[in-house]
Amino acid sequence: MNHSLSDLRALCSQSVSSADFPLCSQVSSKIPLYEVGGFDLDDYCKISKLQDEWHHILLSGPGVFVIKRMQLNASLMERTNANFQTIIDAEKASSKGDHFAPFGKNDRIWNSFSKHALADAACFMQYYSNPWLALVCDAWLGPAYRITAQVNIVKPGGAAQVSHRDYHLGFQTESGCAAYPKVFQTASQLLTLQGAIAHTDMPLESGPTRFLPFSQRFEAGYMAYRRPEFNQFFLENYVHLPLQKGDAVFFNPALFHAAGENQTYDLSRSANLLQVSSAFGKSMETIDTLPLIECSWDLLKAKHESEGMSFEVDAFVKAVAEGYPFPTNLNKRPPGAGGLAPESQQDILKKALTNGTELKALMHDLIDIRAAEAS
Repeated sequence: MNHSLSDLRALCSQSVSSADFPLCSQVSSKIPLYEVGGFDLDDYCKISKLQDEWHHILLSGPGVFVIKRMQLNASLMERTNANFQTIIDAEKASSKGDHFAPFGKNDRIWNSFSKHALADAACFMQYYSNPWLALVCDAWLGPAYRITAQVNIVKPGGAAQVSHRDYHLGFQTESGCAAYPKVFQTASQLLTLQGAIAHTDMPLESGPTRFLPFSQRFEAGYMAYRRPEFNQFFLENYVHLPLQKGDAVFFNPALFHAAGENQTYDLSRSANLLQVSSAFGKSMETIDTLPLIECSWDLLKAKHESEGMSFEVDAFVKAVAEGYPFPTNLNKRPPGAGGLAPESQQDILKKALTNGTELKALMHDLIDIRAAEAS
């Protein structure tokens, strides 16, 4: 796969004007902005054209757009923020940080979607019944999508993130990502929509997300973004926009992006981060792996003792155990030190084989994970 920086440079040199996206209100720093208050939701033809335009932006255009004042109700936003703060305060003792910042630097609510509902169902319903959110999700993913959300509050002095891509392959190690065929390096972006709703005003000095327009079209990007020369190119060419409370930004998960540094003295930058998944990102059937692992463990362990991690042992581990740790409860199963994801069942089985773990101890570990995921 071509890792040429010149290819990325050529892609990102494209210009954007309002003429390219006639339904937007303006283009700023290559990012189309939409004022949806003037659209009639009953005008199917116009809304369909709007969705087509959004899809084009995400797939082959700059890869990011903003809906101004998507959440118009100020009292709803204040009520939601109050709910989030109550959750944060209740979780302070057990907070474990997030993917990019250690404990105490930011405030993070994993699965704010569920916690919001359990804390204040009426507020939750009002917040997520926003038709513009539904239309954006439909435009990129089609029906039967699944919304998940995490609140992130970056305090004054919070450091900038390193340029990256997002879920799915953005949450793999370099070697894990390299194991996926080239077609999935480009196709995985079609399974997820990334978004963020601003829960505070976000002036530029507060560090709103930085974007590299058109970089989602760079086929080698999931491997290349990890290289220093590509990160340097990002730092020299990114764009960002100030946001107002209630604005929403949506982007392709393959777009090179990174949250900026909060250089303010008194503003904690708050956003509800949306990660919306395609229905096609879930399997058609579920497999209860625990009974299968339990009944085969002694045989697998004996085979490993005889052969080591042979092709056959490796193949069976991949067949019998889950290799993907998501979705999970990140409060109880946060990413490990230096990692972006918790251990999968396959990781646990391979470690258990290496350590000669007995069945009872192995099943205890797997049942604990199952309990954490279900809670």
